[in-house]
Amino acid sequence: MDSNVCDESYVYGAEVKGNGLHLWPVSAGESGEGLPYAPIDWPNPGDNWTWRVGKRKSANGFWCDRYLYTPTSFQRTVLKKQRFASLHSLEQYIRKEFPDKDYNAFFSSFSWRIPAEDDYRAKGDQITFGGFLPEKNMSENSKSGSQPGSTDCKAKNKMCSLQLPAGNYSLPAMGCNICCSEPGFCRDCCCILCCKTIDWTYGGYSFIRCEAKVDENHICGHVAHMDCALRSYMAGTVGGNIGLDVEYHCRRCDNRTDLLSHVTRLLQTCESLDAPEEIEKILNMGLGILHGSQRTNAKKLLDHMELAMTKLKSGSSLEEIWKEYDTSAVSPGTEEVAADEDAQDLRSGSKFSLGLNSMQKRSQQPTYITSDYQNATVKLEDEIERVLQSLRKSQETEYRIAEERLYAQKSFLLSMYEQLDMERSELAKNSSTTDGNSDDLLANVLDRVNQINRESDRLKEMEEVAKGFGRVPKAILNEHFGLEIED
Repeated sequence: MDSNVCDESYVYGAEVKGNGLHLWPVSAGESGEGLPYAPIDWPNPGDNWTWRVGKRKSANGFWCDRYLYTPTSFQRTVLKKQRFASLHSLEQYIRKEFPDKDYNAFFSSFSWRIPAEDDYRAKGDQITFGGFLPEKNMSENSKSGSQPGSTDCKAKNKMCSLQLPAGNYSLPAMGCNICCSEPGFCRDCCCILCCKTIDWTYGGYSFIRCEAKVDENHICGHVAHMDCALRSYMAGTVGGNIGLDVEYHCRRCDNRTDLLSHVTRLLQTCESLDAPEEIEKILNMGLGILHGSQRTNAKKLLDHMELAMTKLKSGSSLEEIWKEYDTSAVSPGTEEVAADEDAQDLRSGSKFSLGLNSMQKRSQQPTYITSDYQNATVKLEDEIERVLQSLRKSQETEYRIAEERLYAQKSFLLSMYEQLDMERSELAKNSSTTDGNSDDLLANVLDRVNQINRESDRLKEMEEVAKGFGRVPKAILNEHFGLEIED
């Protein structure tokens, strides 16, 4: 055989043939030293790196969680023992600590991707891995943006083309002439909200890719940092007109993605890690997504994550944190399952008891409760918003009518007072003479006073609208404001 296991301590060796490495599948939690999954004799002879895998597998049979450790000889130098969970962090470390070394030669000497044992049991279960890094000089993409699976990245991100082949997309991404027409923006690795590149650390938990179908043959394909989406109120639970409940709203295509499965993966990622500070960071993200949700499964996940965070901050061991902590099965986009069902663990099929086994035994058929909470939330929010807008408009209309009629009545009254003053002056002039017009002038003054009194009473009736049109007698609205109110 071209490659063999050296001994039972999981130290692997592999024969290098030209550009290719012969990869051998490994089991969950396995670790080893050297090729084909870690460099040897780098940067100096005898400096052998080690590797380890987690528990999560990708759809195409590779381990999602894999770690690379620096040689033990580094501990005797100024360089400390380091662990890397992503190509991005490893690249930054190599560029910083070994600026004079051949970067491409380092990454070409081993395989970052590690196949899972269960997926390669057929004859000749070895994989030829030819070439690790993309060409150094990448061509610019067309104005329509990069397509998933393309080796070109407009953002000049080498990690982009390395990670994309592991993606499992049912359909190609749609053409985009909006954000993807911007120079330096890559749809596959640039956040649509901040335009910065995403990070695939720990399986890419920190970003979300919109895989909503935009037509029969294409998906959206744009990505966003989860933190950016949460800060922009485009992810998590958001009220108002947006109406999100543990969902992500894509700014590019306006479609929504249920985030329950994403939060479940966050939990699974935490269980595979041995770094408390990283676990706390991921748990905080999950709590931010779930906070405020009224969905049953979301509340369960929230309780689990809060419990894990409490144990973590109290100093409990990682084994203790996850001892009785299995991730509840969540089926986004489907009906909520009644609480008397035991939830299935997505990773292993194990169950955790909800303390309702007696209820489950009484029911041979599982009970499904149709939940229209999301639709009802959006519908009711829109309905109330329309009512309030209509009320505001109607109140504004009523206000304008009241304003117009009240000021008109005021102007009319003032004109009556002006007329009264003129008539009184005329009466005073004629009172000093023997002219017989004094009686007529006096009669006019008295009539004017009576008219002013009537119009003043009319104004007082009109002022009742201060209580609101709904509390004013219909006769007043009809007579003084011209509003005909039906019974």
